[in-house]
Amino acid sequence: MSRAALLVLADGRFPAGGHAHSGGAEAAVKAGRITGAASLEEYCRGRLHTAGLVAGAFAAAAVLGADVRELDAAADARTPSAALRGAARRLGRQLLRAARVAWPGAELDALAREFPKGAHQPVVLGMVARAAGLSAADAAYCAAYECVSGPATAVVRLLSLDPFEATGVLARLASEVDLVADRAVEAAREAVVGGAGGGLDALPAASAPMVEIGAEWHAGWAVRLFAS
Repeated sequence: MSRAALLVLADGRFPAGGHAHSGGAEAAVKAGRITGAASLEEYCRGRLHTAGLVAGAFAAAAVLGADVRELDAAADARTPSAALRGAARRLGRQLLRAARVAWPGAELDALAREFPKGAHQPVVLGMVARAAGLSAADAAYCAAYECVSGPATAVVRLLSLDPFEATGVLARLASEVDLVADRAVEAAREAVVGGAGGGLDALPAASAPMVEIGAEWHAGWAVRLFAS
């Protein structure tokens, strides 16, 4: 395992398309739910413990060898918003394109053939982490961190928030990222390795209805800075 591969994968400059997405922050800013650093922190905390937990568990499950088609279907079932399902698949497709250049191999080629329009991004993330020789915990950390770093970066643009303040938000959430990543790996191990009742249905299904509603609202805007 190369821990440096995790740095490459988690780097915001990795061309996986995340820069074009705000993690729901654009809609939250327009709705007045994010107005500065304090409300950004609360938004990111809520996202971390819902979408971050689910994404981390799915990424970890992919590393642990869960059936990819079943995993992708389970991710679909946890994403009521058609707009978010589409965004997740576009992000998955872009991530896979970049990863096949960085860590070429038969598993990623097979994934691209199986899902020509893209699999859900956390599922792809787990497969990419596996191809890069990373662990389930590494994949969970990457997924959890992306769930908060995306909105924090977007709000710098949306509100002209001081980048130092946005970074401070991420630093204050660090211990909670640890907690969520640990919970995600534990859930994935129980569902995939431990034979938890229900199999993949036992993976987390934490929801954030306002983000889902906001995504559908955002998708209908004529002008927007971010794709989602």
